[in-house]
Amino acid sequence: MRLPRTVHNWTSYVGAAISALAVLVFVFLVLLNAFEGAQRTPYAGLVIFILVPAALIFGLILIPVGMFFESRRWKRTATRTIPSFPVINLNDASVRNAVFVFAAGSVVLLFLSAFGSYQAYEYTDSVTFCGMLCHSVMAPEYTTYSHSPHARVQCVECHVGPGASWYVRSKLSGAYQVYAVLFHKYPSPIPTPIENLRPAQQTCEQCHWPEQFYGGQQKRLIHFLPDENNTRWEINLLIRTGGGSPVTGRTEGIHWHMNIASRVEYIATDETRQKIPWVRITDLRTGKSTEYTSAEGPAAKDLVGARIRTMDCMDCHDRPSHIFRSPSYSMNLALASGRIDPGLPFIKSKGVELLAAKYESTDSALETIDSRIREFYRKEYPGLEKTKKPSISGAVAAIQEIYRGNYFPHMKARWDTHADNIGHLNFPGCYRCHDRLHRSKDGKTITESCNSCHTILSQGGPGDMTYSTAPEGLAFQHPEDIGGAWKEMKCSDCHTGQTP
Repeated sequence: MRLPRTVHNWTSYVGAAISALAVLVFVFLVLLNAFEGAQRTPYAGLVIFILVPAALIFGLILIPVGMFFESRRWKRTATRTIPSFPVINLNDASVRNAVFVFAAGSVVLLFLSAFGSYQAYEYTDSVTFCGMLCHSVMAPEYTTYSHSPHARVQCVECHVGPGASWYVRSKLSGAYQVYAVLFHKYPSPIPTPIENLRPAQQTCEQCHWPEQFYGGQQKRLIHFLPDENNTRWEINLLIRTGGGSPVTGRTEGIHWHMNIASRVEYIATDETRQKIPWVRITDLRTGKSTEYTSAEGPAAKDLVGARIRTMDCMDCHDRPSHIFRSPSYSMNLALASGRIDPGLPFIKSKGVELLAAKYESTDSALETIDSRIREFYRKEYPGLEKTKKPSISGAVAAIQEIYRGNYFPHMKARWDTHADNIGHLNFPGCYRCHDRLHRSKDGKTITESCNSCHTILSQGGPGDMTYSTAPEGLAFQHPEDIGGAWKEMKCSDCHTGQTP
């Protein structure tokens, strides 16, 4: 087959060889991926649908580049004149062959490009790409996501959402993130992307219908005291989730905040939105607004020009997927589920103590957890080494598993680096506004009544449970005798996540 004379040069030869090799590698890897599941590894998709196609395109570019320089060389050395532009004369066998090769190659390239582009699009939107490609950097986010209620929801469903514009924005942002990883320009820990998140109405509410009335939902909290017997304490709550539509007139409960019949706006004076000195509530049916200013925050006149944010899902559910669980919560869950034997003396207290400590690396943390727990029982309860040996080993394994899933020394990420605003136990949460300090000009305060959000149906320890069927439920009883201090303080003032 005769081809144009200018194609015979080393640059075009190399380009053709690279392109042919890239096609063969692409076909081989696609078949391997289809039959062997190779894409389960984080780098398979990167190689198959991004690096190999890039090599193919690079090789194809080299072919005309080589022909261009060969044409210039020929003009300088040849005795006859070469036209500035090629003449497409199909009666000429070399031209006819070139057109055929170009047309056939274009069709094949178009097909491969369409297939590869779609696969590359899918791969860059996958959880594998987002969470596993940069192992050490994204390990905290990927690990906590894998244990979260949204573990089967793709990252892009929340971080990007539908539509082309946000897809393009996410890829531009991703390009910088690649640069940051390659040149170690990323912060530790990775901060919550508050400023760049798409509005929750365009992501969360695609699945969670805000106007659905949920009524009350029962929640059972199991807590273990830091005493020798790891005494069990339960609180059975009826959570007033609420919600509803203005059409039905049922807009109540916690989801009243979701701009259904009222709009809630606020000003935060810190990047993490933990300090909220100003709140405005507008009744959407009447248009009447009421402003509340905190007695501990700046005066209203000092907040003029500050950014006003309309409250949405993320202001409370700020850790819907990447949940870093506190030592106390994790130990309570492990004891309640039987992964740790509650019969081991002081295991709750020792577990929280070891999980709350800071370590140089994960390996040193796991080693310390193992040695300290075994040493504690060897010294304080030597008889248990024989009678409870499997339980002690099981407790060590469970606490190590908790550590691996929630603590990442290399990225300085753990429960106290990311505030969780659901509730008000380890972080201010609800009390950022519901603290009796936010007051309007006419003397009204934002309610701090416990019963506005939940009702206690029962509470107490083994054999000492109290129950109530009254609408108002039970008055809260602290499991340890601290008098009335819990009424005057925020829970998070004492419960820092590392308090047993």
